[in-house]
Amino acid sequence: MKLRTRVALAGAAVVGAALLAASLVLYPSMEAGLAAQHDGELVVAAAEAPRLLRSFKANSTEVPTRPVSAGGTLLQFVPHPAEPGAAGDLAPLTGRDLDVALGMSPPYFQNVSRDGVLYRVYTASLGQTDLALIRTAFTLDRDDPTLNTLKVLLAGLTLGGALLAGTGARLLAGRVLRPIGRLTEVVEHVTATRTLTAAGLDGNGRDEVARLARAFTTMTGALNESLLAQRRLVADASHELRTPLTSLITNLELLAEGRGTADPQAPALVREAHEQAEELRVLVNDLVELARYGDIQIHIEDVRLDLVAERVLDRARARAPHVRLRAELAECLVSADQDAVERAAANLVDNAIKWSPPGGEVLVRVEPAGTLSVADQGPGIAAKDLPFVFDRFYRAEADRSLPGSGLGLAIVRQIAEAHEGTVRAEPLRQGVRLVLCLPVAT
Repeated sequence: MKLRTRVALAGAAVVGAALLAASLVLYPSMEAGLAAQHDGELVVAAAEAPRLLRSFKANSTEVPTRPVSAGGTLLQFVPHPAEPGAAGDLAPLTGRDLDVALGMSPPYFQNVSRDGVLYRVYTASLGQTDLALIRTAFTLDRDDPTLNTLKVLLAGLTLGGALLAGTGARLLAGRVLRPIGRLTEVVEHVTATRTLTAAGLDGNGRDEVARLARAFTTMTGALNESLLAQRRLVADASHELRTPLTSLITNLELLAEGRGTADPQAPALVREAHEQAEELRVLVNDLVELARYGDIQIHIEDVRLDLVAERVLDRARARAPHVRLRAELAECLVSADQDAVERAAANLVDNAIKWSPPGGEVLVRVEPAGTLSVADQGPGIAAKDLPFVFDRFYRAEADRSLPGSGLGLAIVRQIAEAHEGTVRAEPLRQGVRLVLCLPVAT
């Protein structure tokens, strides 16, 4: 069943239920109102009884003691003695009737059956010496035509209202649900073609459907970018892995084809193979780190950024004696994952050491605002390469002959984004400054 049909049925059901509830209230109210109106007519007729008696007496007319019709209402004068058990044309007399005649009980209403016909009877005292009671009555079926007409009218109104509401709801649902139909077509297209594009969706409105369209378009765009990034990563990783693997295999084949380790070139081949294996190890480790900081949840705590930078510099001085490492470390407390921040700082320092000439200086500075900057005195970065410095596997033309995976700075950016921080490159007159900004602990 289509959604618009279900909406139409739901609308018809709601309106039908509302009209039915109104009918169930209206009909008993109308019935009770008519009954109260007629009871009032009986009371008025009983109140007119003394005037009728005077008219009968003035005209020397015999007062009727059997029921007579007066304008659709039956009247009966009950003479003395009104004894209990005596036969009455409308109803047998009871002790209550005697109490009413004597003024000991108030007038009352009752429903009685006479010759198979139901009557509504009102009994009251006349207060006369020769006449005890006055009874007024009407048949209970006198309102049946009116009530039957009301039943038909309410039933027709309920059914007609439900049908009209269902038709209107279906027409309106067709217009309202048209964007959802378009969204369904786009989803089916994406499923069938595996193409993550959501062109053609109208997301200009402010209602929930427009918000859904915008959210779906944003989601497919993000998924498409993620898929393209994944494909680029696989392609770039394959390319980066192919070069050291090819060299390693070539060196091993040369060793196998010759006299093995007895060959005079064997030490050089082994050394090159070892270098290629080490390059592979670094590349694989960087890939693992790149995936790690992109997928897992980092553990946020208060971290002294200046102490992290000091530990990184202590390790770097041991492996890079040809470079002067200078530190300007102000006390700084940030909200971050300590291991991740230490890895980012180490990558920034390693990148600066790689580009620094012998005797060059690397300045590591930590500022209280939550920034860690590393400046070198290398050849710098060309203006065309600045926007891509932190991209995965991106290497400038001058950098392609140097060892490295091209992932170190990409890991830095990923760590910064995981902490809702930023990273940027600033060209200097000599060299470049890389700046990592992290949120300060509050």
